[in-house]
Amino acid sequence: MKVAVVSGKGGTGKSTVTASFIALADKKGYDVTAIDCDTDASNLFLVYNPKIDFEKHFLTGVHAVIDQDKCSRCGICYNNCAFDAISRTDDGFYIDPVSCDGCKLCARLCPNGAISLIKSDSSMIYGGKFQHGYMLYGRMSPGEENSGKMVSAIREISREKIYDTNSDSSAKATENKDSIEILDGPPGIGCPVISTLTGIDKIVVVTEPTLSGLSDMKRVIELANAFSCEIFVIINKYDLNTKVADDIELWCKTKGIPVITKIPFDRQMINAIINNQCINDYDPKSICSIKLSEAFDKII
Repeated sequence: MKVAVVSGKGGTGKSTVTASFIALADKKGYDVTAIDCDTDASNLFLVYNPKIDFEKHFLTGVHAVIDQDKCSRCGICYNNCAFDAISRTDDGFYIDPVSCDGCKLCARLCPNGAISLIKSDSSMIYGGKFQHGYMLYGRMSPGEENSGKMVSAIREISREKIYDTNSDSSAKATENKDSIEILDGPPGIGCPVISTLTGIDKIVVVTEPTLSGLSDMKRVIELANAFSCEIFVIINKYDLNTKVADDIELWCKTKGIPVITKIPFDRQMINAIINNQCINDYDPKSICSIKLSEAFDKII
């Protein structure tokens, strides 16, 4: 089973819900693989601190570099760079790898062949065991693109089980477990979200009782409908604006989408985050833990 947790905007509590579902799945006997698909701002590893045993460079493209020994200081590259990635100093010209778009124009224009393109491989994919299973996540370097492609690469690693998660003895211990893959999706409706939702069985949309939360929830549900799978909605911190929470629930009802729980604002959730724990591990008797456990049962 593959379950993706997404939101139309950041700050709705999507990752805290995902972290709880991961713990709940393990407690219910599932063999858990957790995937953080928010490669531009991954944070699940902060909650669970996996022991990294798998690392892989992810190639996001190329950027230009100048061979100062060949450079004649003619300034052609500097005058033609559309991205202002090239700076002039007393020592010559230099290219900022973050600003460089890898368009190759400067390399084609350079009369001395002083500019070459090198692969951008500073973005990384990591994997490691943690107390509830195995986690995969990516960290996109600043300025790099192709986060949707990176999500696809992480999910391919999960499918092929390239990483070594089990010794012979632990593999035998888990071979009779049902497996579940829980994905923490990025916010929005862009390419990384599409890569997250592809091949998913169930989608959980986490929203908040604000007008922007309602609007962005509608957008991500419109996208989710294209994947022909079950969709569920969770309203987080619903009691901060019960009027908008009711509007969200009414809209979902007209679309035939179940609102499986409404989670109240709870300071214990904040305390759990401060202590780098999910709420179900930190305080399993809290109202948030109970609500999330009930929601997880409805999903599976």
